[in-house]
Amino acid sequence: MNLLFDYDGTLHDCARIYIPAFREVYRRITEAGYVPFREWRDAEITKWLGYSPRDMWNVFLPSLSDREKEKYSEAIGTCMEEQTDSGNAHLYPGAEEMLEELKQAGHTLLLLSNCKTAYMEQHRRIFQLDRYFTAYYPAEAYGYQEKWRIFPIIEKKHPGTYVVIGDRLHDMEIRERWGIPAIGCAYGYGKPEELREANGIAESIEGVKQEIDRIGDRAG
Repeated sequence: MNLLFDYDGTLHDCARIYIPAFREVYRRITEAGYVPFREWRDAEITKWLGYSPRDMWNVFLPSLSDREKEKYSEAIGTCMEEQTDSGNAHLYPGAEEMLEELKQAGHTLLLLSNCKTAYMEQHRRIFQLDRYFTAYYPAEAYGYQEKWRIFPIIEKKHPGTYVVIGDRLHDMEIRERWGIPAIGCAYGYGKPEELREANGIAESIEGVKQEIDRIGDRAG
């Protein structure tokens, strides 16, 4: 079975590097005079996790020019890269063990993320993700199209049955559009209503494999 994983919020506890990067870049935006300074609660920041950079900026500060959006998007990316290189990025506890079990069980693991290519490559290297994953699909490489639009490209390259695993509505849309079973990761950054159409809910990283096994048993 092909297992199509989201990354941030599903395998990677990205709030650790995104929150400080967001706050730093927002400070720069206020110093440039685009917006007044304000304090941001963590929950207000993490709601953007799972969005592509383009979609995040178009919703967050649509008044910025495209040039400025790109500039500050790159700045957040650079801050996150620095945080990662400093050892502040972490997969969820138990994620590597879960991925190893799924790999040993004969599943093909694929990764689809609304991220930049350089971000994915950095994490691929640091966490040695090639131990588990067969292929990687960063949304930047596809013009930040919605995940459900990228899925047919992936399916063509990797035929077979699929289960989608993710924590946001962007992942559940694949299920809605293509009828692919989906597991919602309630421990991630999505709201419960984003996962209401999931075929199964994982309340913890350990629960992901249990839900995959359950879906597999039903399919069998």
